[in-house]
Amino acid sequence: MRVDHVSFAADQSGVKATAERLGEALGVAPVDGGLHPRFGTRNMILPLAHERYVEIVEVLDHPSSDKAPFGQVVRARSEAGGGWMGWVIRVDDDLESVEKRLDRQAVNGNRRLADGREFLWKQIGIKGTLADPQLPFFVKWGEGSPHPSQEAETEVTIASLQIAGDPDRVRDWLGGLPPEETSSVIDFDFIAPNGTPGLMSVTFNTPNGPVTL
Repeated sequence: MRVDHVSFAADQSGVKATAERLGEALGVAPVDGGLHPRFGTRNMILPLAHERYVEIVEVLDHPSSDKAPFGQVVRARSEAGGGWMGWVIRVDDDLESVEKRLDRQAVNGNRRLADGREFLWKQIGIKGTLADPQLPFFVKWGEGSPHPSQEAETEVTIASLQIAGDPDRVRDWLGGLPPEETSSVIDFDFIAPNGTPGLMSVTFNTPNGPVTL
């Protein structure tokens, strides 16, 4: 298991304007991510080095967004003014063990771009993120599916995550894996939550020095 991406809920200006603002801060050009028909959301991508990326996501006025937990998480964060929604762990092999541990089934996700490419994945654990925002959810990319980071033309990387919460709670959620072992290059800074726990900030290494958002 490794850190795959971080998710940022768009503010009232919308997903495009939010993505352009974050992209300008990092020196990374946003890429249109398309619609998530199962979740009632859409996103834009800031592809990074190290096979990682930033997802900027907004909820659509669609019944799916009210039913899908992912849509519920996005809506709640956007209505609170937008900002970091969570961090996501990539599982390359044994997703079944995660399903067994969480006692639920992964759900399918997909998005298709105008050029015909289709991104396919399974995700699980978003209800945990909804209940306790310090917890990541899990994604397994489909066989043959492209990864959003493949469009990266940048040296920008994720340097650290600041999380309001309890590293022991996260370790338990990860099946006993300490958070810092989900990446050899990302530092984890856990602070005592002052209010709701969750992902507070992300620091990036850029050619112009560190940038914290």
